[in-house]
Amino acid sequence: MSQPSGLHSPSKVAGTAPAHGVPGWLIALLAVASGMTVANLYYAQPLLSSLRDVFHISTATAGTLITLTQVGYVIGMIFLVPLGDRLEKRGLITILLTVTTLALVAAGLATGFPMLLAASLISGATSVVAQILVPFAASLAPDHARGRIVGRVMSGLLTGILLSRTVSSLVSDIAGWRVVYLGSAVLMAALAVALRVALPRHAPTTTVPYHHVLRSTAALVRTHPALLRRGLYQAAMFGAFSAFWTTVSYVLTGPRFHYSPIGVGIFALVGAAGAAIAPLAGHWADHGLTRRMTGAAFAAAAPAFALAGLGGHSVVLLALAAVVLDMAVQTTLILGQHTVYQLDPHARARLNSAFIATFFLGGALGSQLGSIAYRAGGWGAVSVLGAALPVLALLYWTTEHRRAGRTLDHDAE
Repeated sequence: MSQPSGLHSPSKVAGTAPAHGVPGWLIALLAVASGMTVANLYYAQPLLSSLRDVFHISTATAGTLITLTQVGYVIGMIFLVPLGDRLEKRGLITILLTVTTLALVAAGLATGFPMLLAASLISGATSVVAQILVPFAASLAPDHARGRIVGRVMSGLLTGILLSRTVSSLVSDIAGWRVVYLGSAVLMAALAVALRVALPRHAPTTTVPYHHVLRSTAALVRTHPALLRRGLYQAAMFGAFSAFWTTVSYVLTGPRFHYSPIGVGIFALVGAAGAAIAPLAGHWADHGLTRRMTGAAFAAAAPAFALAGLGGHSVVLLALAAVVLDMAVQTTLILGQHTVYQLDPHARARLNSAFIATFFLGGALGSQLGSIAYRAGGWGAVSVLGAALPVLALLYWTTEHRRAGRTLDHDAE
């Protein structure tokens, strides 16, 4: 496999993992840290109804909080995550978590919606620590177990996404929405210290100037067709995921169900069941089933939105749709990362940067379109939008011929 020239130097890890794999305590730490940092992107989702009333804004305007946070994440993926190949990772993680802490404090003290938007943009950008930790785990893992280890770390990340809504709802109902942000700031400060102490040093894999690193990230997209394809797959799936979770709180707190913030948080717990599929998806990836299970995930996501549409009158159907959708999205994410990480072992941070940035753009678009669809046509319109996105991904998947599929799954083998 061809690689961008001038970008490789040996990676040196102090305290490397034993030959049989990464130590269990380190996997657990990376999983918890990934979940805690990525949760910052989702705390606001169940709060949108409350924030709409507090700041006297429209439903669509409230939805821009989720969109802008995800846009911040994309910015961080493009400009900050590639530094994981250029700088010593432990120091980079410490700096980013420090900035995240300050941004969350600003969000918790926000005196107006624009200030909350600005703070969320910054915290979204620096919460990309999760996407530095995942390739960190991939770099430490042996080839034969990489899918399983990444799957375990991703289980923590995905659990953080799903539980963030429940935690946010419970804390806001008890102590107010500001404590959600201020409490997370305390957690980020503690996490910065813990990771600084526990993580092994991980030397840069390149010494070229920063602008060359950015340029090489774009070059990787051209060099590896699998990178763009997997990014577009996940953009469609994450767009559907974001449309669902950005707007479902309006349904649950509306005249049909009259849920309190705690009720919305308890509902969000059902989605956490979807995180259980992450290690299984890693197993499928290790056994060469990436293409087949990707198609199956697309085929499952579209009917989930049919259930969601009917769920406007049944919370059981809504919950079932949430579980199926989350499982499908997580499956394609794990399979996509497994494929991407094989493309160039010396450029995993940059590969991950391009991959995550691509699909988070889809997520940001899904959040905004979901809010607009809900305002224009209610929950039925959101369900149609959500079903259309995995269908488009499935149609694109059919253009991936079997021989090409084998190339995508084993591009670096």
